[in-house]
Amino acid sequence: MKVLCVIPARYASTRLPGKPLKDIAGKPMICRVYDRASEAEKIAAAIVATDDERIYEAVRQHGGQAVMTRKDHPTGTDRLAEVAEKYPDVDLIINVQGDEPLIEPSLIDELAAAFEEDAALQMATVCTEIQDKEEQENPNNVKVVMDKNGYALYFSRSLMPYPRHAGTPVYKHIGIYAYKRDFLLRYAKMEETPLEHAESLEQLRALENGYRIKVIKTPYRFVGVDTEENLAKVNEIFRQMANA
Repeated sequence: MKVLCVIPARYASTRLPGKPLKDIAGKPMICRVYDRASEAEKIAAAIVATDDERIYEAVRQHGGQAVMTRKDHPTGTDRLAEVAEKYPDVDLIINVQGDEPLIEPSLIDELAAAFEEDAALQMATVCTEIQDKEEQENPNNVKVVMDKNGYALYFSRSLMPYPRHAGTPVYKHIGIYAYKRDFLLRYAKMEETPLEHAESLEQLRALENGYRIKVIKTPYRFVGVDTEENLAKVNEIFRQMANA
């Protein structure tokens, strides 16, 4: 399979405007994400998809690949689909968020491997166990429950499963997705579904239309950058990595 890693990046952000260009240990954050994603072995290339000339130029000056997309996309999936249309020779699209500078390259490879092992697979994503009670109950942390074969049963901002019995694991959904290209193009054209609207979670559209989503468990902990506090934390991690 030919695999393309796409990194959507918008300049606008309610909590941290211009965050793709925020400095992380001497480089714009989007370039840090690009560099980490490019280390994955199973991808043919990584590419930043943006609607902002400043982000586009930062990536190009860094030596990376970038494409301009329309500004009027209502969702990230629509932006991803626009990029997919430009690459008809690609089999698999892996979507890495532009605010994940600590993305683990091996996880991108794990997602690609899932499609090599199952030719019928259309969509896959990632989760990690969370044990902190406050994190479990935070609606900004999307939770996922899976069947015994690792396919998603449901995603929710609510705590699930209900902890009637102590010790039941709770899994946080990590917003990294992999799609067969032809499925992504169909998926982006599907109408919004009732549960998707209720939870404001796009991935429920796939489940409500009868498609299965493979969920890969990972022990990695990610620090997405949504606030100045996150930014400072990630900068400190990169400084520690440089001094290791």
